[in-house]
Amino acid sequence: MDGGYNVGDDGLGARGDSFRVGADDFELDGRPVRLLSGALHYFRVHEQQWGHRLAMLRAMGLNCVETYVPWNLHEPRPGELHDITALGRFLDAAHEAGLWAIVRPGPYICAEWDNGGLPYWLTAELGTRARTRDATYLAHVERWFARLLPQVVSRQHDRGGPVIMVQVENEYGSYGSDQVYLRHLADLLRAHGITAELCTSDGPEDHMLTGGSVPGVLATVNFGSQARDGFAALRRHRPKGPLMCMEFWCGWFDHWGAEPVVRDPQDAADALREILDCGASVNIYMAHGGTNFAGWAGANRAGGALHDGRLQPDVTSYDYDAPIDEHGRPTEKFWLFRALFAAHSDTPLPAPPPPPATLAAPASARLTDWVPLDAVADTLGTPETEHAVPPTFEDLDVDRGLVRYTLDLPGPREPYPLSVRGLRDQAVVYVDGVRAGLLTEDAPTLPEPVAGPARVTLWTESLGRVNYGPRVGESKGITGGVLHERQYAHGVRAVGLPLGAFDDAAAVRALTASGTCRGRPGLYRGTLDVRGAGDATLELPGWGRGFVWLNGFCLGRYWAVGPQKGLYVPGPVLREGANEVWVLEVEGAPGEELEVRLG
Repeated sequence: MDGGYNVGDDGLGARGDSFRVGADDFELDGRPVRLLSGALHYFRVHEQQWGHRLAMLRAMGLNCVETYVPWNLHEPRPGELHDITALGRFLDAAHEAGLWAIVRPGPYICAEWDNGGLPYWLTAELGTRARTRDATYLAHVERWFARLLPQVVSRQHDRGGPVIMVQVENEYGSYGSDQVYLRHLADLLRAHGITAELCTSDGPEDHMLTGGSVPGVLATVNFGSQARDGFAALRRHRPKGPLMCMEFWCGWFDHWGAEPVVRDPQDAADALREILDCGASVNIYMAHGGTNFAGWAGANRAGGALHDGRLQPDVTSYDYDAPIDEHGRPTEKFWLFRALFAAHSDTPLPAPPPPPATLAAPASARLTDWVPLDAVADTLGTPETEHAVPPTFEDLDVDRGLVRYTLDLPGPREPYPLSVRGLRDQAVVYVDGVRAGLLTEDAPTLPEPVAGPARVTLWTESLGRVNYGPRVGESKGITGGVLHERQYAHGVRAVGLPLGAFDDAAAVRALTASGTCRGRPGLYRGTLDVRGAGDATLELPGWGRGFVWLNGFCLGRYWAVGPQKGLYVPGPVLREGANEVWVLEVEGAPGEELEVRLG
C-alpha cells in the first residue's frame, strides 16, 4: 500500500469513481487507498456546528467521517418519525467538507447511547428476541430501514455522494451468534439499494469474530492498543482483504460518581502509529465526541463478561478525551495525530478552521420562579392511572424522565421496613409528604420503618438504559414491587413525566409558580442576560440532580456526584439579551443561592 490517497481540494473524486474492497487494500479506480476516518456523531453535535467539526477532521488529516444512526431518537414511538432527514443533511455536510462517509445504521449501535439506540418500545415488546432472526423483530427492522435508508442510498459514492461503506449491525459478536440474522440484515441493506461496500466490526477475539462476521462481507476489528495482535486475530479469520480498525479507542467515556478517564496523548499516538505501520486503515473513535443532549446518555453494568452488576450511568459529556474536545477545540492528541497523518499525505494538510466564538462575558441568574414537582407532573405528565402492581416506564410510554408512584398503606399497623424490589434506577421517597430517603438498587430499603396508615410517594428516574451487553433492553422504574415488611403493596397510582413533555415550551411557561421553594425539588425558571453569545459552560453550584433547558434546548443531566461539573452550551443555543432557563431539580435545590452561572 502507498502512503494513502490525498483528498485534495476538490473533494474525494468525481461521480463514477469506483471505490471497492480489493484483495489486499481498499481501492479507488484500482489504486490502493487508505481510509483515515474519524467518528463524529451528528446527533451529538448542534447542526450549526457540523461544518466546523468536519473541517477540524480534515485539518487533522482525515479523509473520511463515520457516524452511527440512533433508531430511538428518530422513531421515539412506533410510526412516529422525528427529523429522519438529519442523517442526509449531515452526509451532505460531509461531502461539502471533502470527506468520505461510513454509515453505521445498526439497528443496534451501542455508542454509550440510551438502550444502544434501540427504541424502548421495541425491546419492551421483544426482550431477548431483539437482535435475532425473530420474525416480529425483523419486521420492525425492515419497516425502519425502508424509511431510513433512502437518506443513504441517494448519497452513495457511485451516485456522486460521500458514502463508501455501510456497516451490518454493530459488534454483534460481543452479544450473539445468530448468523441467519446477520445475513438477513446484509441482504436487507442490499434490497433497499445499498450498493456501497458492507462491513462488520467486532473485538479482535475468536468468539467475537466468529459470532459477528458475515461470509463475503469485510470484517474489521475494534481496539485501543496492540494493533499487531488485533490484526493477527483478524487474519486468522480473514486471510485476505484490507486491514481496518473500525474503532481505535483513543480515549474513553465517563460514568457519574466515578473518576474521569483520560489517556496519555503520547500513548494514544504511539498506538495509532502502530496501526498505520501495519499498513491498515483506521477510524478514530472518537475524533470528536460531542454531548449527550436531552438525557440520551446510556449506561453500563459492571460485572465482567455478564455485565450483571451495579449500574454505571454515563455522564452528559461525550468528550471521550478525544483529539477534538467537546467545545470543538484541538487538544494535544489532535496535534500528535495530525503529525502522524501528515506523513501519509502527498500535500500539506489544511489549517484548522477558526475556533468557535466563545461567550464574551460571564452571566448568572437567580431562579426563584418555582413550580412543585407534583404540579409539573400533574400538568405535563401522563394521566394518573391505578394498577395492581407498579407499572414500568415502558408500560407508561416513558423513554427518558421520571415516574411518580403513589400508594396508600392501610392501617393501623406497626412500623415495618419499606423496600422496593427490582428498582431501576433511583427513587426519592416521601412518606405523608416528608422526604424519607433515597433508594437505589444497592440500597432498596428506607433507613427508618414506616407505620400505617401512610401515603408513600416514590419519584423514580431512569439514569440511562444499558447500552452494551446482555442486559440491553431491561425495563426501568419499579420492576418487582413495593414491600411493607414481607407484604406487597397493591393499588399503585402512577404518572409518567417524559423529558419530551418539555418540548412544549408554551405549556412549560404556562405552569403556575408557587410560593416558598428553597431546598425543594421542582421546576425552577429564570432568565440569563447574555452579552456576546458564544460557546459556554453552564454551572449549577449547590444543585443536586436534574436537567437543564436553555431557550427550550435540553442541555442534559447535571449531578453533583461528578465527575462532570458543568454542562456544555453550544453557542447557537444562546441569543443576545434575555435567555430562558429551566432547571428541573429532582433531589432538592440549594438551600441558599438558587443560582446558575454561564461562563
